[in-house]
Amino acid sequence: MADLVGIDVGGTFTDFVHIRDEEVVVHKVLTSPTDQSLAIGRGLAALSAGPEAVIIHGTTTATNALLERRGAKTALLTTQGFADVLAIGRQNRPHLYRLAQQRPRPLVPRARRFAVNERVAANGAVLTPLDPEALKEIAAALEACGAESLAVIFLFSFLDDTHERTAGRVLQSLLPGLRISLSTDILPEYREYERTVTTVVNAYVQPVVAQYLERLMTVVGRRSVWVMQSNGGTIDVPKAAEQPARLVLSGPAGGVVGAFKVAQQALDTDAPQVLTFDMGGTSTDVALCPGIIPRTAESMIGDLPLRLPSTRIHTVGAGGGSIARVDAGGALRVGPESAGASPGPVCYGKGGAEVTVTDANLVLGRLEMARFEIGNKHSAQAAHEALARLGALLGLGPEQAALGVIRVANATMERALRRVSVEQGYDPRRYTLIPFGGAGPLHACDLAEALGVQTIIVPRHPGVLSALGLLLADVTYTTARALLRPMAKLIGDHNEAAALVSELSVQVAAALGGSPRISASLDLRYLGQSYELEVPLCLPVGAPHLEASAAAFHAAHQQRYGYSMLERPVECVTVRVQGSLPGAKPTFADAPWATSDASIAQVGHRPVWLHSGEPTMVPCYDRTRLAAGHQFRGPALLYQYGSTVLVAADWRVGIDRQHNAILHHEAHTNASD
Repeated sequence: MADLVGIDVGGTFTDFVHIRDEEVVVHKVLTSPTDQSLAIGRGLAALSAGPEAVIIHGTTTATNALLERRGAKTALLTTQGFADVLAIGRQNRPHLYRLAQQRPRPLVPRARRFAVNERVAANGAVLTPLDPEALKEIAAALEACGAESLAVIFLFSFLDDTHERTAGRVLQSLLPGLRISLSTDILPEYREYERTVTTVVNAYVQPVVAQYLERLMTVVGRRSVWVMQSNGGTIDVPKAAEQPARLVLSGPAGGVVGAFKVAQQALDTDAPQVLTFDMGGTSTDVALCPGIIPRTAESMIGDLPLRLPSTRIHTVGAGGGSIARVDAGGALRVGPESAGASPGPVCYGKGGAEVTVTDANLVLGRLEMARFEIGNKHSAQAAHEALARLGALLGLGPEQAALGVIRVANATMERALRRVSVEQGYDPRRYTLIPFGGAGPLHACDLAEALGVQTIIVPRHPGVLSALGLLLADVTYTTARALLRPMAKLIGDHNEAAALVSELSVQVAAALGGSPRISASLDLRYLGQSYELEVPLCLPVGAPHLEASAAAFHAAHQQRYGYSMLERPVECVTVRVQGSLPGAKPTFADAPWATSDASIAQVGHRPVWLHSGEPTMVPCYDRTRLAAGHQFRGPALLYQYGSTVLVAADWRVGIDRQHNAILHHEAHTNASD
């Protein structure tokens, strides 16, 4: 087996999974916020990864640059009369009844938005040719304003990209150091505002990501590096540096891939129905997988619409480091502010003074300080004192205050899980919960009971599952093209759709190399609607497969919105093509079955606050000693590197042959019996 290293950078910890000769080594280091490559260097040194190792990396560099507005000094070049598209945006009102709403600040201020006299019509005909001489004035203005990157978006360039490519070529020759993003490369699709924002986002984060990747390559030396995209597939470093907007949901996507692969093997099905629950130190990411890894053509990053393929993930500001406080009205709040890696929770002993979810779990006995690699008994006592101060503001003791912190954090995460399930037309009771991240397994039983979920699968290495997921991902590339046609016309003459899919397939194959597996999808809508739903298109393109896509759209519309309009014409807006090549996927052999007696793994008992009242003496297990076939009942604690599992009362645990802990709710099991 190849020497493989998966590296996932989170807000608090950077996680490593090193696989060599079927040996799996996991490792965590505190993230270095100012330069993520520093923590990566420390982790690689600790793992002793060989110089020929292949590294798969999930990064938050692009995400942080966007959310913290730390991107490059970006300029915009567009068609005359359309320089204010970024500022005008859509008529969406995030707060429907708020009389005075603050518009989000554009990534490119008015002074760095430029226009040139050119025009392509809605049918692709050239109305006003582009004068290359006019670009010399633009180049001088760009140099004068100190622009570090440029986004070029011309009207209807997705129908004819000649003007955009000419502008990019001329300006690059005049300003060799300027990084230029063309909308025809980033998003050759319908909808000018979304196309503009996505291209501007790419230009905004490109210098930051490129510089980070350069530092990373210095740290990793000769090792080969691939980077996870938002859509759950990997790309090489040059492509990642060229189109960094594809990396905005890089890390969370790896977690969904890892959870889905774990569920496939544990449930012995290619199409498991699972809810993924990734609770880290800073945030929680959730996704619903209805037999497939869910993907979407558009996501929101902060207040910015990003129209690129991504894994459908919902993120909330609730993690182990989320800060608890009492607001002006006397109510307990948790998050979204986080203590992060520095100073971190109070119990880390690094100068943190504000109560976090991790501190609450420690005070409740759900975490054992002796098993932390940071902090000590003095910082544990400081956490108790901090909870006592918080409790005094609420008229509660430290343990009751800690229970309140857990309940508030759980409520936030439960809403997130309902957002991706109930609100999308899915019944969570039919799904299996996969908790991971350092804190996820501590909260899984409470959330499962709130949602009516009956089965939980805790992976063998939940604390680093996102890093493992990076190693399980395919190498992928996706492209798209606008195609505004009635489906009836495409079905009647499928040659146009077939030719476009063929053209896009060639582009995908060229980007990936080799002979990728090609898949396609269509963005469809009812005639007159403003937004689409993506449905699969079976290949090769033909009338029956196009008809099947139209039928799939009606069904998807029924599920999402509660109704369909079979009599209404359906319109195709966009054709998408994805290519994938197998990644460096490790395989793990099944372990032999042991007896059901798990007492060999017990390492004592400890008092744990499960609910209000008095603490309960709970048996503790060393998870590394648990073998396939071992069974026991909750309440219990499972200790392992990088995470702790809290098994609530009324849950039964069994260890499978991949060393996953399978939890079943006993009330449901007894009812079935």
